[in-house]
Formats: sequence, structure tokens, C-alpha cells
Amino acid sequence: MLGAMAGTWQRIKGIFQAKANKVLDKAEDPRDMLDLSYEQQLEQLQKIRRSVADVATARKRIELQAQGLQKQADKLQTQAKAALQQSNEDLAREALSRRAALGEQLAELKVQHDQISEQEQKLVDTSQQLQQRVEQFRTKKETLKASYTAAEATTKVNEAVSGISDSMGNSGAAMQRAQDKILSMQAKAGALDELIASGAINDLSAPVDDIQKELDKVTSTSQVDNELAALKAEIGTGTGTGADAAALPTADGGGEAVGGAAT
Repeated sequence: MLGAMAGTWQRIKGIFQAKANKVLDKAEDPRDMLDLSYEQQLEQLQKIRRSVADVATARKRIELQAQGLQKQADKLQTQAKAALQQSNEDLAREALSRRAALGEQLAELKVQHDQISEQEQKLVDTSQQLQQRVEQFRTKKETLKASYTAAEATTKVNEAVSGISDSMGNSGAAMQRAQDKILSMQAKAGALDELIASGAINDLSAPVDDIQKELDKVTSTSQVDNELAALKAEIGTGTGTGADAAALPTADGGGEAVGGAAT
């Protein structure tokens, strides 16, 4: 039971870590990471420089100490010589004994000085090498940042162009639909005009009442009567008599010349 719970907990933990890594990767800006790495390298370089300064200070302290001991040794040498000149051999021996002790201290200081000088030189070499690496990294960092910025700008432009293309595609489809609708409306309007002109339908924009209908009917009848009178007048003048006269149908389906005698 405990083993199953532990396995489930590990799976849940792994899922959360995976999702957290995805979020961090998405939020991470390579330029910020490069700047952070550069700052960390500068901090390391600064630490090495402080170490070089500390070692140089220790070396200088030993040098000053050695100079002080050397002065004391030189003084004891002079005092021993003066004691011998005064025939005080014991005092001269004591001065020389002390000078010898100072000589041993000077020898130890020289060993320490050589070690510290060697360590200082190594730190200086390391500092110079790290300085070169930091400068190289800084140059490469700026190049990478510029490349990333250019790539990011290009990506944004391409995305904008893609969005504009999609929008233009949608606009083109909308424009085509509008043109089709306009053509349809124009065709419909033309058909209605033709129907109104032929009298198949009434023009609703100019409504006609019952009286107007009667007047229009009278006008139409008068026009027919006028045309009939004109036709009779033309026949009466003889222009349509004889063989050229048209045969008009009778009620029983027969034919009779218009200009003949009435039966």
C-alpha cells in the first residue's frame, strides 16, 4: 500500500516538475540568461582580482618585515664591529649572535616571500586568462543577443504578415459575397423593371385607383377605335380593294372580301 502511494506521489511530482519546466522555458528570455551568465563571470573575475590584491598585500607585508629585520641585522653588524674596536669581544659576540638569529628569520621570510610571489603570479595569470574569456563571452553574448532580437523581429513580422494575409483572404471572400449579392439585386431589379414595363405586374411605386383604371381602359378603347377608323378610311379610298383585299374571317369560319357588296 505504501509503495503504491509512494509511486503515485512520484508521478504527481514528475508531472508538476514537467509543467513547471514548460512554463519556465516559455518565460525564459535567452538574452536575460546571457546577461546573467556574464554578470556571474564578472563576479568570479572580481573575486580573483581581490584574491590577487590580498596575496600582493601579504607579499608586501613580508617585504616590509624583511626590510626591518635587515636593518636590525645591519645595525648589529655595525655594533659588533664597534665592540671589537673597543676590545669588547663578548659584546661583539652577542651582537653577532643576535644578527645570526635575525638572519634565520630573514631566511624564513624569504621562503615565504618566494611562495607568496609564486602564488600571486599564478593568480595574476588566472585573472588575465579569465579576463580574456569574459571579454570573448561578452562579444559573443552581444552577437547572440542581436541574432535573437533579429530572429524575434522577423518572427513577429512574419506572424503579422500571416495575419494580414488571413485577414485579406477573409476580406476577399466577404467582397466576393458582396459583389454576388449586388449582381443578384441588380438582376432582380432589372427583371422587375421589365415586368412592370410589359404590364405583367403593377408598379407599386405609382398606385392606380379604380377611376384611373377606367380612364386607362377608355383610353385604350379609344385608341383601338381610332386605329379601326383609320383602317376603314384606308379601305374606303380603294387602296385595299380587288384581289389585294384581305379576307376577314366570318362567324361560320368562311371568308369575305372587305370591299364586296353586303349580302
